[in-house]
Amino acid sequence: MAQALTHGDGQDVLEAYKRAWERRDPDLAVELFSAEIEYRDDPFEEPMRGSNAVREYWNEAAATQVHVEFDAERIWVSGRTVLASWHAAYTRRSNAERVRLRGFMTLELDDAGKISRFREWWHRRVVGTDETFHPEGEG
Repeated sequence: MAQALTHGDGQDVLEAYKRAWERRDPDLAVELFSAEIEYRDDPFEEPMRGSNAVREYWNEAAATQVHVEFDAERIWVSGRTVLASWHAAYTRRSNAERVRLRGFMTLELDDAGKISRFREWWHRRVVGTDETFHPEGEG
């Protein structure tokens, strides 16, 4: 059985998650997860399962979001689980709407240090238009 994670381990995992999302890099994101990942981004929907489903999800995010920001506000570690409250923002590529999110996530890591179970709950709100970005197809 793998050792319990330290608070620093939790910070490292969330920093890697931040890097993947802010760079909009599905390859970096998929590297974080085990091949058998159970990825639940909505508690009322069935989870995505497996790395192909996660890649599809992150490909969609990379294609539809720009100017992404993510920060973990508080981090807790219990055994091999990382828990975090977080906030994020991105601009929708289609219409330049600026979206802000606040949420909570749990990341359960397997013995190899990959996320095997990911769950998050969040609220999203459009807060205006990103004047620095022009949607595709417009001047």
